[in-house]
Amino acid sequence: MGLPHEPDLAQAYMERLDGLVVTGGAFDPDPALYGEALHPQTTLKPGRTNAELAYIAAARRLTLPVLGICGGMQLMAIAWGGTLHQHLPDHVPGPIAHEQPNPRDEAGHDVILVPGSRLAHYTGCTTMRVNSSHHQGVRDPGGLLVSAHAPDGLIEAIEAPYTGNDADNDTGNGIFYLGVQWHPEFAIDPGDARLLAGFIDAARHATPQDRRA
Repeated sequence: MGLPHEPDLAQAYMERLDGLVVTGGAFDPDPALYGEALHPQTTLKPGRTNAELAYIAAARRLTLPVLGICGGMQLMAIAWGGTLHQHLPDHVPGPIAHEQPNPRDEAGHDVILVPGSRLAHYTGCTTMRVNSSHHQGVRDPGGLLVSAHAPDGLIEAIEAPYTGNDADNDTGNGIFYLGVQWHPEFAIDPGDARLLAGFIDAARHATPQDRRA
């Protein structure tokens, strides 16, 4: 279900869910969240950003699985204390077009997955073909780990430390917290469907803190 932009209701909303998916859009998080001034190419939508940050915080309190997609991955990085490149042409000039000129239901470039990561575990891949539709990117993932990058070095996926057991919520390391810079819902690579299935499975087996007895 889709959620309205009501940060004050974040806890109540998350208590009704088994997992949270945070997507992107044609806007950017406020760079003040990570201590930077506004870039001329940065476009804000503060109501949505504030609500999604509140939802992520509530999901973390309840140990709900979180999947970030494109801008959702960038917001996860900020929520975990990280920072962004506000405009990639200024920071990662090179042959890869991160705002690809071809249709979004086609691949734009490859990504290389980190062996042993949660992303590699669920997708069963070492590399993937992905689409690319973003002008910002993660510079520092904060408390999360990098689990994939593009050939030019740009971070393409981030996640919580992986113990090999997503049901092990008591440690804080086994929870499905994962963000990808591409859009797996387009199912361009076979690993995309496996990633989404992994999130659904993690949500199905989640044991949120407030529901334990």
